[in-house]
Amino acid sequence: MYINSQWRILTVGDGDLSFSSSLLQHHNPRHLTASVYDDYDTLANKYGDEYYQELKTQGCEVLTGFDITQPDSWGALQPNSFDVVIFQFPLIPSFRSQEEFQEQCAEIGINAMNRQLLRTFLINAFKHYLDPNGAQLAFITSKDVKPYREWSIETSLTVGTDINYLGSMAFDIERFPGYKVRNVDRDKHVRETQGITYVWSLQSAIADLQDSAALQEVVSLPYYLGEGYCPLCRTGPFASERDKLEHEQAKKHRTTLGYEQRWLDHIAASEPV
Repeated sequence: MYINSQWRILTVGDGDLSFSSSLLQHHNPRHLTASVYDDYDTLANKYGDEYYQELKTQGCEVLTGFDITQPDSWGALQPNSFDVVIFQFPLIPSFRSQEEFQEQCAEIGINAMNRQLLRTFLINAFKHYLDPNGAQLAFITSKDVKPYREWSIETSLTVGTDINYLGSMAFDIERFPGYKVRNVDRDKHVRETQGITYVWSLQSAIADLQDSAALQEVVSLPYYLGEGYCPLCRTGPFASERDKLEHEQAKKHRTTLGYEQRWLDHIAASEPV
């Protein structure tokens, strides 16, 4: 992940705040505001408040009970005051009961609910938090394994918006000493898997961005968005039309296509023009 020390950064949903702590200590951004979804008592009971206290001691603004999807949280920050907004390894919490699942998820499915979280993050980041005169970047770091790769992060999150996916870059956790990737529900570490940081902007090309030269060195479009590939399944290139047809008839593709169609139906139903 590329970080410019001149950036004003907002971190969202930062678990135990260890990412924000490492970011502040080892990359020294011009300004950092850190936020977590849990309220303070939940944060302290789940993870302890070591990083919370450390950040506060260093003069960093820390917001607890910050929900990127809720308008009440938007007013907690000065609007349009950041260069970059970062969401690390997002994942909706697991459901506490079958009844809760049926109430919240049965109609659209967990796949679409995770996509909705990320879509809402991106829309609100550009609408409320990012300075139009700044770097104007949104980063989401995720994993290249199930279920994360089934969200079609590169192609599906910004359908019908003016937000552009510019590419991705490797997330090297070694550059963030002390960072613990936490389980969304409890005080456990997530199994270490190579992370990928996805990059969005209102600009349509990296060349139009501030820090364009530095970003061009590390950010690129993945091969499977090229011609002759199936971007949903990250498969290809196809040797022939028959090869492509066989792929499209395979169970994996039909399952992935089902996720995609359900997601598009959800957007059409919940965000009417």
